[in-house]
Amino acid sequence: MKKEIIIVAGPTAVGKTKYAIEIAKAMNGEIVSCDSMQLYRFMDIGSAKPTTQEQAEVKHYLVDQIDPREPFSAAEYQKRAKAAIVEIFDKGKTPIVSGGTGLYVNSLLYDMNFSAPPVGNAYREKLEKLAEEQGNEAVYNRLKEVDPKAAERIHVNNLKKMIRAIEVAENTESGIKPFEESFVKTNDYNYTLIGLSRDREELYDRINQRVDLLLEMGLIEEISSLLSMGLTEENISMKGIGYKEIIGYLKGEYDLEHAIYLVKRNTRHYAKRQMTWFRRYEDITWFNISNYPSDEDVIEEIITWLREKR
Repeated sequence: MKKEIIIVAGPTAVGKTKYAIEIAKAMNGEIVSCDSMQLYRFMDIGSAKPTTQEQAEVKHYLVDQIDPREPFSAAEYQKRAKAAIVEIFDKGKTPIVSGGTGLYVNSLLYDMNFSAPPVGNAYREKLEKLAEEQGNEAVYNRLKEVDPKAAERIHVNNLKKMIRAIEVAENTESGIKPFEESFVKTNDYNYTLIGLSRDREELYDRINQRVDLLLEMGLIEEISSLLSMGLTEENISMKGIGYKEIIGYLKGEYDLEHAIYLVKRNTRHYAKRQMTWFRRYEDITWFNISNYPSDEDVIEEIITWLREKR
């Protein structure tokens, strides 16, 4: 039989870390993080990284791996995560993938090819110059000529994505495919996809409480330390929710109260986008934690369901 991984997905603050740990304990597993922020070193508080104690309970992969000053991509994540999955299989254990970064989940479910088409920098620079001289609309009009369907999906303000779509369209027959047609399920392993959710009011309350807790734990001091290391708001790692808003406060753009409001609001909006993303998966099995008396009851039902499924 083909080997199987278990994926625990869901919005931020839903409780994925706790559930993944308990599932890993019950299923002889080890955890592969699927979170775009927990990868980074020195970013412990703002990323709500698993604690030292939690990581001691079950081995975690892809946590504290990347220097936040270095670029990181979904392609690199896929490579590292699949290597971790193989390592866990080789131990005779079950990989438990846990996280809420949708593109990273996709990279493990589907045979996604992240390689760029063979296009020279000169052509890309020509399109960038066109946008600079005549506006993004000129590039958008070019995209409509070569790939009308992509033009329907890509906003005129997203210059980088428009250029990428033009490059693909002019170097392949198929162009950029929509989400539903872009990915073929991987043959590397089978997977069971678990979705965790909570009623919206409860989830939003948990998000607000988490933000308050992160501030108490020293989020502002953590970000100040990162800035002193030479990081700026231009680094991809510092564009994460919680970091970019506090940077604005530290730069004097608004007061702390408004910064906290922005973190909470943006986190709630992000959670909504995550739910929209994960609901697209037809083979996901959802567990609404709000419908149970306690976390323990949900965990017991999930573990029973997993064992029966096997």
